[in-house]
Amino acid sequence: MDKRSPVGVFDSGIGGISVLKALRALLPDEFFIYLADQARVPYGPRPIEDVRRFSVEMTRELLARGSKIIVVACNTASAAALHHLRKMFPDISFVGMEPAVKPAAETTRTGVVGVLATPATFQGELFASVVERFARDVRVLQHAPEGLVEEIEAGRFDSRKTLRILRNALLPMLAQGIDTVVLGCTHYPFVIPQIQAIVGENVRVIDPSPAIAAQAQRLLASAGLLNLHGPGQVRFFTTGDPERLRLQVGTLLGEDSEVEGL
Repeated sequence: MDKRSPVGVFDSGIGGISVLKALRALLPDEFFIYLADQARVPYGPRPIEDVRRFSVEMTRELLARGSKIIVVACNTASAAALHHLRKMFPDISFVGMEPAVKPAAETTRTGVVGVLATPATFQGELFASVVERFARDVRVLQHAPEGLVEEIEAGRFDSRKTLRILRNALLPMLAQGIDTVVLGCTHYPFVIPQIQAIVGENVRVIDPSPAIAAQAQRLLASAGLLNLHGPGQVRFFTTGDPERLRLQVGTLLGEDSEVEGL
């Protein structure tokens, strides 16, 4: 493994591209492998044992392709499998998604914050631990927007169904005084404009992607694995339809990228 080895990134689908964008902005010289498990998206409603198994399979695929660090760009997979992955692969560093409850709790003015995430994320020990450590004095409202990942995965950011799901999630939270919305799923940043339109400009929406990118940078630097001789590039892989992901990448990143199937 050397500095020019790739950074591996995986998600159930396109959600992790929100994290990939932040990674590329901070680490423009790095090579990335992005793996979307679209044959099994979404992870959120699945049993934790299944998500853990899928995460091990994705990790093995990325390691087989020489990844020097792995970013679990999926809140559900992080909640279900991050601890397990670190025990199973002790020689590799992992960066996982953690709901940004801490910065929300530190900056809320009303003392009420809302979190949007999948059921598996809310059920995991990671979320409970974050709330216990950082939000004891804050009221944390939770909502799992059923069907939202599927709408985003299909590129229907402005569909009636997407907007209905978001309103059903956010309007009751607004009525209870939230001034901050935490995005606990990497798919959700793609509908930040829609969320902001519903909650208004006085409610802060927190996308954790920049913080995840910063953590990846710190781990690479501490291990002496930062690549400073770019330009970087990305290879995309999917367990689903390569042409579908190619079109999605074009929409989300404005790039015509080659996508390989597994």
